[in-house]
Amino acid sequence: MAAPTESTTDKGVGLAMVLGAIAVLGAFGMAAAAPAAEAGWAFAVAITFAVLAVVGIHVYAE
Repeated sequence: MAAPTESTTDKGVGLAMVLGAIAVLGAFGMAAAAPAAEAGWAFAVAITFAVLAVVGIHVYAE
């Protein structure tokens, strides 16, 4: 009889790192465009991808 095996994946970590990198780029864009209205869009990108990074870890966690 075969023994049950457990396999894990690092998809959540890799996905979180990519999304986190995009969030950091959005934060840098926000800092670069600080007095202009485009800083709001950069903030939206940073927050959206930061939230998706956290969700990515939770979706692929077992």
